[in-house]
Amino acid sequence: MKNDGLFIIENIKPSVDNGKYPVKSEAGTLFKVTATVFRDGHDKIKVNLKHKKKHESHGWESTEMIQINQGLDIWEGSFILLENCLYQYTVEAFTDHFASWLSDTTKKFNAGININSELLEGEILIKNVLNKKSLSKSAVKILTQYLTTITSATNQTEKMKIFSDHRLDELILIHGQKDDLTVHEHIYEVMSDRIEARFAAWYEFFPRSQGNIKGKGSTFKDCIKRLPDIKAMGFNVIYLPPIHPIGKTNRKGPNNSLFSTSKDCGSPYAIGSDLGGHTEVEPALGTIEDFEDFINACISLEMEVALDFAINCSPDHPYVKDHPDWFYKRPDGSIKYAENPPKKYQDIYPLNFRAENSVWKEVWTEMKDVLLFWIKKGVRIFRVDNPHTKPVKLWQWIISELTAVYPDVIFLAEAFTRPPMMRALAKAGFTQSYSYFTWRNFKDEIIEYFTELTQTNVSDYMRANLFANTPDILPTILQTGGRPAFMMRFALASTLSSVYGIYSGYELCENTAIPNSEEYLNSEKYEIKIRDWSAKGNIIDYITKINSIRQTNPALHLYKNLRFHHCDNNNILFYSKSTPDLSNIILIAVNLDPHHEHETNLHIPLEEFYIKEKDSYLLINLLNDEKSIDKGHIKLITLDPDSEPAHIYRLERWSSKEDKFDYFNM
Repeated sequence: MKNDGLFIIENIKPSVDNGKYPVKSEAGTLFKVTATVFRDGHDKIKVNLKHKKKHESHGWESTEMIQINQGLDIWEGSFILLENCLYQYTVEAFTDHFASWLSDTTKKFNAGININSELLEGEILIKNVLNKKSLSKSAVKILTQYLTTITSATNQTEKMKIFSDHRLDELILIHGQKDDLTVHEHIYEVMSDRIEARFAAWYEFFPRSQGNIKGKGSTFKDCIKRLPDIKAMGFNVIYLPPIHPIGKTNRKGPNNSLFSTSKDCGSPYAIGSDLGGHTEVEPALGTIEDFEDFINACISLEMEVALDFAINCSPDHPYVKDHPDWFYKRPDGSIKYAENPPKKYQDIYPLNFRAENSVWKEVWTEMKDVLLFWIKKGVRIFRVDNPHTKPVKLWQWIISELTAVYPDVIFLAEAFTRPPMMRALAKAGFTQSYSYFTWRNFKDEIIEYFTELTQTNVSDYMRANLFANTPDILPTILQTGGRPAFMMRFALASTLSSVYGIYSGYELCENTAIPNSEEYLNSEKYEIKIRDWSAKGNIIDYITKINSIRQTNPALHLYKNLRFHHCDNNNILFYSKSTPDLSNIILIAVNLDPHHEHETNLHIPLEEFYIKEKDSYLLINLLNDEKSIDKGHIKLITLDPDSEPAHIYRLERWSSKEDKFDYFNM
């Protein structure tokens, strides 16, 4: 807050921790800012929203703010985020002396009070502007003409008419003295990300499991053959687990066994061998050039690659030999392996990001350089493995350093941890975040959680990327709910958020877990998997249909527009998404019970869509193209988990020359 005794500027929103961290938005959007601004007395004031690209050398642009709540002194302004870059903004205010004088003088004149003295004050205000040395010749000419006309006017009515000319007001506002100009002391920032940060569909697969020959791992060249099918399902981000050389020392066997044979491929998360570390690729997958070909193949299909950045080192990683001081040591001098009791990861050595004697700086710089290496190879998305086990300041530094040069890079925080840490990572710069969606199954908890994510200040800095499953997590509801649960959870993930993902095998409804756990049995983290992508019972068509609906309906491209609505059955979740101009209105109802059919009355919030109770409207079920003309806010539906676990409607207003739908030509 800036308070010099005259203006008070406070409560600037949006802001994250009062401007400590940047707000998140996207290029091409209108960025709205509100602030509480006032001063003592009754003078008229002007409030401006100042903004600029952070790294631009020229000055600020100003946009006039409008008072939207006079009683609470709340002002609103906006500007368009034209580019993918970091913007700065703040608020300034000053007294509009001429407008203040004109308002008071007009009141006196209308009340029949003699205003000779006030008119002289008005002339002085114009003369003060004319005395400015920086005034342009054209402004001098126009203002002089106004002053001459005023002084030659024969009565107060004529003078007031001239003084009230809005063009005179504008000239004085532009060129007049702003002797009490007050600028808020803090500069706020907003990261204008590219649209793909907000709207995307991720598909994760292990490159070595994309072939069809049992016991033989696939290569990047084989992965290219898989891309058209994944693209056809509607995905636009291909996310790969680590692709680097896999260590041999303490290599894990199937199902995370501590024992392996020479035939076992090991975990790709145990990174590093005598063939290299984080800037090399596993030879079984191909070469660096093959990976670049894979990137280009994705680009040709309008897809892009997300790469897993896992800061794990096998005992064979070159870092162990070249930089042993980068690791944690036991009292006997040996290097500690990773643990998450009771789990042990003997095949992984964690780096020490707080190493003594400034060694930590070497580690931090090396991690930034690794990311920079892959950025220069064409990777623009990184899913960061377990960022919550490293210093938050590390990520704040790395992300700010890299996005200053490459603002199009997207970072996803894979942090299934405590809410404060998840929020801290998002504030530190992560573009997207994993969430607790994976474990939110019941109506009340879904509504509570997603209201927090999308309707509170959390949405100013945290975007939830909803993964319905991961290689590490096979949720209980998928284990027990079978195919209906896979359909239901996919409908939720793809519509509750504008960005979501699945791990391959989801479309085949794979749900065999290690007993009493959420881990996959025979996980491909430890072995090569061969799949029949056309296996009976797959939900490929369902996924494809919903992704097509997402693509063609702009309301589903947005993140903060989620609204929950009432329905009479606690097993059915009812919500909507709409564009700001209401040109696209989507209503979604999902049966949360994968075992039973449920019926409910949907309470459609017609008033929110400016539809009167007596008016008719069209509902199109986009999943089956069924159409119905409805009236009133109640609609009875039945959701069968086996065939129709969800309805996705587009609501269209009554519109035609005869005030009727041309129903048969739709």
